[in-house]
Amino acid sequence: VCAQQRWLTATEKGLQTDGMFTEFALPNPGSGPTTIAIAKDGTLWFTESAGNRIGRMNPDGTGLKEFPLPNPNSSPRIIALGSDGNIWFSEHTGNRMGRITPDGTISEFPIPTANSMPRAIALGSDGNIWFGEFGGGKIGRITPQGAITEFPIPTPESGPRALAAGPDGNIWFSEFNASKIGRITPQGVITEFTLPRPNSGPGDITAGADGHMWFVELAGTMDGRKPDGNRVGRITMKGEVTEFPIPSQTGSPINIAVGPDRNVWFTKGSMVGRVTPDGTITEFPLPAPNGGATGLTAGSDRQPPNRLTNRLWVAESAGNKIAFLGFK
Repeated sequence: VCAQQRWLTATEKGLQTDGMFTEFALPNPGSGPTTIAIAKDGTLWFTESAGNRIGRMNPDGTGLKEFPLPNPNSSPRIIALGSDGNIWFSEHTGNRMGRITPDGTISEFPIPTANSMPRAIALGSDGNIWFGEFGGGKIGRITPQGAITEFPIPTPESGPRALAAGPDGNIWFSEFNASKIGRITPQGVITEFTLPRPNSGPGDITAGADGHMWFVELAGTMDGRKPDGNRVGRITMKGEVTEFPIPSQTGSPINIAVGPDRNVWFTKGSMVGRVTPDGTITEFPLPAPNGGATGLTAGSDRQPPNRLTNRLWVAESAGNKIAFLGFK
């Protein structure tokens, strides 16, 4: 087991991993842990999509507490730390944005557009939480007080699947159905960039340590489509796109984040992958072949990676575990 979790300094950029995972099993079968956020005190917060709960745990696996959502079948999906010190999350089938305080008090905010299917969320440079409406074809913004504003995407039914804050102060998002990457300013002005291939299926996206945005391109059958992805993509602030094929052919990449080593990492079935700035990809298997890795984070929470721990945390949705890959 690696050393105790700690926050990295800005100069610690040469960390390496030995590929060893440490896992913590959740007590309720079928909870479906999906994504993870790390609070400023190092506490882990995670969504349980199947269990309809928000979980909280210390980095050593102790102090686990689960908070049921007020409404059944809400399917909490993506989670992030807000500017108000609270944790925010999307309710994919509940059509709400949720907020949970450090002591576990939950508030919910209905989204004006019906059946909008909110997915990814991120803290913007303006201090608000931004979210994508996969079914509504809009990008939403919610203030710490719960006021929601929606911005329609120019391309109809584009399927905004994920979003992240960029180093330029804007929010960048993927358009799964349209094979585009979008950018929205804090004022709501949207620009779209078409990807090189028409059925690339862009999914999760994050800001890299190199000043570019990185995203995964899905594979297999997803949301009624069969994208020709299985790649990791990079887009510059000017909209220039480069794609890197993933060596393994089975499964689909799901989530992407910056790791403790400042490289980009992604989850894919029973493994996590590392992408260096030049596009070299290395894959590391999880302890169990059926772990079903989904969300991962080292603390940056879809923002420019200025806040990282020495652990890469992974939600094993199928394995019903929270795990970490240690770095030193």
